[in-house]
Order: sequence, then C-alpha cells, then structure tokens
Amino acid sequence: MSLTVEAKATLDDVIQKKGYTDYKWIEPHKIITAQWVRMKCMFGCNGYGRCAACPPNTPSLNECERLFGEYEDALVLHFTGTMDQPEERHNWSAKINAKLVKLEREVFLAGYERAFLLFMDSCCFCKECTGTRETCQEPTMARPSPEAMCVDVYSTVRQFGYGINVRTDYDQQMDRYAFLMVH
Repeated sequence: MSLTVEAKATLDDVIQKKGYTDYKWIEPHKIITAQWVRMKCMFGCNGYGRCAACPPNTPSLNECERLFGEYEDALVLHFTGTMDQPEERHNWSAKINAKLVKLEREVFLAGYERAFLLFMDSCCFCKECTGTRETCQEPTMARPSPEAMCVDVYSTVRQFGYGINVRTDYDQQMDRYAFLMVH
C-alpha cells in the first residue's frame, strides 16, 4: 500500500531538514529497467567487475525488476554539478553519496525498514575498491547506482519532467539522479 499523504509529509520534513529540495515522489513501477543498461556497464564502463557495488556484483535485470516491484513509493533526487577536471566528479559524488546514506538511515529510523538507496553515481568511497562485496571496506555504506540496477535513468527521469542529456564536454553541467525506495 502506498504511503499516506501524512506519511509523505512527515518524510518530506525529514528530507528537507537534510537539505534536499529537488526531488519528486514517484511510483517505483514507473522506473524503467532495460538490458541495454547492463550491456553499457559490461562494455563501456571501467568499473565493471572491479567495484563491489557494480555488476557483476549486482542482481540480474529480472531480480532488479522484482525488487522495484516490492515497493509502492520512491523518491528521485536530482543533483547538478559542473567540474573543472574529470577526476573531481568522484570526490563530489562521494560527498553526496555519504549524505544520501544518512538520509536513507533517517528514513529507516522513521519506521520505513525497507528504505533502500541507489546512489547518484558509482560508490566512490574508497580510492581503490576491493572489487567484491565480501572484502568491501565500507560494506554498510556501499550502495549500487541506478545503472548498476539496470535502471534506464534517461527515460525514467524524463517521464517525471527532469532534464538529462549526454554531455559532450566535462565543463558542461551534469544532471545526476539518486533513487530512494520507501515502503
């Protein structure tokens, strides 16, 4: 059953006290998943097989779809940033992801035991990832990105009125999205 208006208002207070204002409540069944996203991870991302929170250390497409089907509500949180150097993205992402883990914990403590976060970028907490969940140095903080969970972020966020485009230069604004599953 979906959260009541009162429950969402209570969570909105928690979310806004953490400083988040650019977000929307969505229905998780509207999250678009696709096999092509996993293919882009496998053939196009240097994190594939090297990161504890990235494929192949994440569920299959069918398991991801099943997970999203277990939720009635979710948040999509929007972040923008512009970097002077490509490597600055990882520090920026790590800071935001660390704050997002705290938000997930606050939602959990508010009585939503199924709260589960998908980072707005890859994990980025460790300078060198061990590559497996078993040896992860930050197992309580590591979370997958939406792409690691087969989410077609472009199609998903566009249906909710958010903008996102492929960047052609590093000095262009990035639009990043995190998802917080709530039940």
